[in-house]
Amino acid sequence: MSYLSGKYTNTLDDKGRLSLPSRLRAELESGVLVVKEGEDHCLWAYPPDEWKELSQALIASTNPLLPEDRLIRRRFLGSAQEIEIDKAGRISLPQALREAASLSRECVILGQNDYIEIWDAGEYSRYVESMEGDYQAALEKLGNAMKQNRGRP
Repeated sequence: MSYLSGKYTNTLDDKGRLSLPSRLRAELESGVLVVKEGEDHCLWAYPPDEWKELSQALIASTNPLLPEDRLIRRRFLGSAQEIEIDKAGRISLPQALREAASLSRECVILGQNDYIEIWDAGEYSRYVESMEGDYQAALEKLGNAMKQNRGRP
């Protein structure tokens, strides 16, 4: 299992390539990422083993005969693309994925332990600012739950 952590800023080049920080690349043994449209207007990039586990769990939890489940499958699985990390440590993001996340030049790359988020820097800044109150409330709720469950914050 990978341990992908940290916040980084890198530039998307004119060919749609984004350099991955060496610290993240060191955790990616296969040299491949599965990149998909994420939630909150960013991209999610998974190591293949994490993607396989997640997608299998989603498939096992949904039924293609139910309209709501088909919607989830289409939206969650449909945009996923396997992308190789080149010798220079870059991933070439397809135009459709770049457009889905409104990626311009400056990108924020966030390690999320088992996957990576890729954001347009301006979009990420606006998201963080707009969600600050929600974050504080969610953090307080989590802290209370942790204290009850483990006796510590």
